Amino acid sequence: MKTSLQFAETGKKIVMEEINELLKLEHEMNARFDSVCEKILSCTGKVIITGVGKSGHIGRKIAATFSSTGTPAFFLHPSEAGHGDCGTIAKNDILIAISYSGESEELKVILPLVKNLNVCLIAICGQPNSTLAKYADFFLSIAINAEACTLGLAPTSSTTKTLVLGDALAVSLLEARGFNKDDFARSHPSGKLGKRLTTRVIDIMHHSDELPRASENELISSAIIEMTNKGFGTVAVYRGNSENIIGIFTDGDLRRTFEKNIDIQTTSIKQVMITNFKTISENVLAIDALELLKKFKITSLFVVDSSNSINGILHIHDIIGSGIV
Repeated sequence: MKTSLQFAETGKKIVMEEINELLKLEHEMNARFDSVCEKILSCTGKVIITGVGKSGHIGRKIAATFSSTGTPAFFLHPSEAGHGDCGTIAKNDILIAISYSGESEELKVILPLVKNLNVCLIAICGQPNSTLAKYADFFLSIAINAEACTLGLAPTSSTTKTLVLGDALAVSLLEARGFNKDDFARSHPSGKLGKRLTTRVIDIMHHSDELPRASENELISSAIIEMTNKGFGTVAVYRGNSENIIGIFTDGDLRRTFEKNIDIQTTSIKQVMITNFKTISENVLAIDALELLKKFKITSLFVVDSSNSINGILHIHDIIGSGIV
């Protein structure tokens, strides 16, 4: 029976064997790969992915990756296709068929129909002389020297290579489409990922009566009361009746004020306020606001518009409480 050390050694061997096969995939990023991307990019119909067994599992993942990165696609099981679901395949569609041997019986059954419909067929295959490859309009190779499985039987290196090839296609198409974070967010509305991509400062900031504020001519003692009552550890300083923020005063500044023996009962806040401070727009993603807070080692940011008029305040606890981290 193997020991834990022997398990780890076998695991390392498998990892290295699969990495070595993946390195060869770089050579497949050539004119054929370019042609396949251009064909998918110009597709006016549907992108359909099919495969059986382990290739089918990988095909489902590739279809999901395509769909979430700007290339709508779906998986069609070849067995179901042979029993009526071929009706989903139509002219102007693209069928991406995955089979290492290129001789899967379930796929071979539907190939003549695909050809008769004049549907573009892209083969992802390990055998260039196989039935699937010969039927195909485009061929992408996933050929390997051997599976990483110590029996040389279980699909391991071949499925990993197929998965990475699918990722390469999806991301290449993503870049060509100019697909951005906002587009990605629309297809990922749920869970923590969805929140990270959709939650903006305006969604979680405090505003109106919650804002800690003081006029520039107010005494420090009065500003301290405002800062304490609002509980953000800072106060925004205004000029007159203007909504424009001209400075801030924080609990850290308060400590420094005491260290300098400044009389808080006779000194105005404008004499000790900080004029070099960070603000943020309400349309910034909350996750980006968190990075800004971390970068400058602060806990709060005032939210302002283009004219520096204050709209709200955001505290680091608001971001943490929103569920995006």
